[in-house]
Amino acid sequence: MYIFGGNHNGRYLNDLQVLDLRSLTWSKLEVKAGTEYSESSNPVSLSPCAGHSLIQWENKLLSIAGHTKDPSETVTVKVFDLQTCTWSTLKTYGKPPVSRGGQSVTLVGTTLVMFGGEDAKRSLLNDLHILDLETMTWDEMDTVGVPPSPRSGHAAAVHAERYLLIFGGGSHATCFNDLHVLDLKSMEWSRPAPQGEIRTPRAGHAGVTVGENWFIVGGGDNKTGVSETIVLNMSTLVWSVVTTVQGRVPLASEGLSLVVSSYNGEDVLVSFGGYNGRYSNEIHVLKPSHKSTLQSKMMDNPVPDSVAGLHNAENVARDMESEFEVGQEGKIREIVMDNVDSESMNTKSEESNKRLIASLRAEKEELEASLEKEQLQSLQLKQELAEAETQNTELTKELQSVRGQLATEQSRCFKLEVDVAELQQKLQTMETLQKELELLQRQKAASEQAALNAKQKQSTGGVWGWLAGTPSSQNSDDI
Repeated sequence: MYIFGGNHNGRYLNDLQVLDLRSLTWSKLEVKAGTEYSESSNPVSLSPCAGHSLIQWENKLLSIAGHTKDPSETVTVKVFDLQTCTWSTLKTYGKPPVSRGGQSVTLVGTTLVMFGGEDAKRSLLNDLHILDLETMTWDEMDTVGVPPSPRSGHAAAVHAERYLLIFGGGSHATCFNDLHVLDLKSMEWSRPAPQGEIRTPRAGHAGVTVGENWFIVGGGDNKTGVSETIVLNMSTLVWSVVTTVQGRVPLASEGLSLVVSSYNGEDVLVSFGGYNGRYSNEIHVLKPSHKSTLQSKMMDNPVPDSVAGLHNAENVARDMESEFEVGQEGKIREIVMDNVDSESMNTKSEESNKRLIASLRAEKEELEASLEKEQLQSLQLKQELAEAETQNTELTKELQSVRGQLATEQSRCFKLEVDVAELQQKLQTMETLQKELELLQRQKAASEQAALNAKQKQSTGGVWGWLAGTPSSQNSDDI
């Protein structure tokens, strides 16, 4: 199990650790300075990062995207060679996606399928990009149907090398528990209605496939860590709860890592780390009941010679068997025992009904094919109906909002009309007063002019009166 980067106490990391699943011993890989994965010989500066995707491809580890302190404009792909223990930057062609973190990256054959995530400006994405590992070329894919809403922290898996499944994730305000399926041949999105247990909305969870089963572990719902481990049968689309942990344990965390390996012919799930208010470096192991159908490269390939062994004090002198028997008691042990009893009962039932199953198998396949077709049509109709209802609800809300705005504007306009009428009335009154004032001013000017003329005439009459011997009015008054 390889662990690269992440964060601790708000600080991005860039170390590379490996867990030997046979002895449960941690080691730190001594990384050598690498070069560009091309003709260039410039050394690679490996920035600490988190929210990236780590994919094993051939004898290499690919680190895709992720948040860094100084983000680039587009997604970069770092390559770690497990033989030479060197990092390199993969030289790609085409139009690379915008830089992001919290996306999902799924290996499908010789291509990487990237969906969603959150860019450096905290904008959520729901775009789809494919990197062809043979030509090293990026392509942004055009899809039909309704894609998942923009999100990050979701999980993705591929079924039958054709169907890409997206589960959960979150936005800035809420977490999701929806399931979306993309047909990689027709590039058409659909949203089936799975059966079984109700899923707790979650983001930051981890997923891994074992045959037709897709195990989902951990995650959070913006309030607390999700305690139940669930599994989806990707053929029947039925959810089941595998186990539930009690209390605030590291397994109910966001950002944990999860791998599947094989031990003694059985598949085992191994989880590491996570954050649920505290950063964790604990390991948890789950044993499903069925026999393994995969051949683990972890068990077959030894750890590189350049690894410097750093034994974890809690894991020294413990092998996988002792971990299962001693360190994984409680729920995990109960599940294993319950599944063993269930398998025994199923075996007896299969033996007693073998002839009946053989005779009905052909009819069952026909009915299943017909049922699958009808279910697909029903799901499409339900999806279209749900989309129409959603659109109708949104339009109704928008109409109500517009009506409210219109009522407000009408009230405002009525008030303005009243104000304008009052102002016009005042203006008319002012015009009347202005005319009256002008009339009074003219009357005043006329009165003053008349008084002045009269005074002048009075002064002129007194002189001629004196010459004629007529006494002035003043003299008359004095007498």
